[in-house]
Amino acid sequence: MNAGSHFRLFTAGIAIISLVTGLSFNFSEDIAPKMHLSDYRFFTGNLSDLKPADGVFEYEVNAPLFTDYAEKQRFIYLPPGTSVTYTGQGAFEFPAGSAIIKNFYYFNDAVSRGKGKKMAETRLLLRENNGWKALTYIWNSTQTDADLEVAGAVFPVEWKNRDGKQMHIDYVVPNTNQCKGCHSYDGKFVPVGVNAAQLNRNNQLQLWAGLGKLSQFPDQADIPALFDYTTVGDPGHADAALLEKGARAYLEGNCAHCHNPHGPASTSGMFLEAAQNDRERLGVMKPPVAAGRGSGDRRYGIVPGKPNESILLYRIESTDPGVRMPELGRQLVHNEGVALIKFWIKSM
Repeated sequence: MNAGSHFRLFTAGIAIISLVTGLSFNFSEDIAPKMHLSDYRFFTGNLSDLKPADGVFEYEVNAPLFTDYAEKQRFIYLPPGTSVTYTGQGAFEFPAGSAIIKNFYYFNDAVSRGKGKKMAETRLLLRENNGWKALTYIWNSTQTDADLEVAGAVFPVEWKNRDGKQMHIDYVVPNTNQCKGCHSYDGKFVPVGVNAAQLNRNNQLQLWAGLGKLSQFPDQADIPALFDYTTVGDPGHADAALLEKGARAYLEGNCAHCHNPHGPASTSGMFLEAAQNDRERLGVMKPPVAAGRGSGDRRYGIVPGKPNESILLYRIESTDPGVRMPELGRQLVHNEGVALIKFWIKSM
C-alpha cells in the first residue's frame, strides 16, 4: 500500500492509521491514551449505536459477570491481517494492536426496549507491545461520546427493570488500579472472559476461524464450554444436575477470575472454577482462612443442604462493602444469582 492510500493521524501520542479496509493501531508501552472514545474510530455513525467499524466484531460469553443489572455489548478489534490464537487454558492470545471493548448501558425500560438506552461506560483493554493496558471512558450527558477517566467516578443511573420497578443507583466506575484487582494472573494483567469455555457458544469460534480471525483452532470436541446459567429458569423447580451446571458456571463467571490458584484470592484456598473437582477446594465444609466479619459467624464456605449456614451465600447476598463478593462491580443483590446458588447448596 502506498502513502496515498491511507492517512496517519496522531492524537495523544497513539498512532492510528485509517486504511481502506479499516483501522490499524500501533500501540507503544508508554504512549498516552486517547482522551475520547470516538478518537479510536471503533464505531461508525452515531457512537452510542455501537455500529462496529471495519476490523471490529461483536462477541458474547456463556457466563456473564453481573454488574448491577447493566446490559453489555462486547467487541474485539484486530489489526488487518492478524488473528487471535486459540489456547486451551486461560485467555486467548491477542496480537499487539488489538482491543477488547466492553460497553455498559441500561435500557430506559427493560421491557419496552424501544424507549431507548443510556450508555454508562466503555472499558477498553488495549494490547500493547509489552502487555495489556486498561482504560475506562464515561459517556457524556448527550450520549455523543465518552471521556477518559482514570480516577474512577460515581454518577446516578435510573431505569425500569423487567418487573416494571423504577430503579435508582449511584453507578460506580472503578479506577485504573482497581481494574488490576480482577485482571491478575500470577501478578500479570490479563483479560477476563476471552477464553475457550466462555466463547464456545452458538458456533461463535467456528465463525471466527472461518473468517480467519482465530488461528490454531482445534477439533470441536476438544473445546470446553461453560453452561449458560441464565437458562436455568426458576431454580426452585430445577433438578440437582441442572443446578450443579448452572451454579458452577455462575461461580466461574462471577468469582473464579479471583478465586483460582493463580488469582488475587489464591490465599483463600477457595477455588471456584467450573472445572474444580476437589470439593474442599471448592469450599465444601472448608473453614475460612481468616474468620471475621466476612464470614457472618458461619463456619464453612459451603455446608451441603444448608445454604443459610454457608459463607459463600452470605457474601454474595450481602451489599455491605466490607462483606460482599465480588468486592467490586456491584452494589445491588443479584437476585437470580443468589437464588441459583441457594438452591444449588440446598440440593447437595
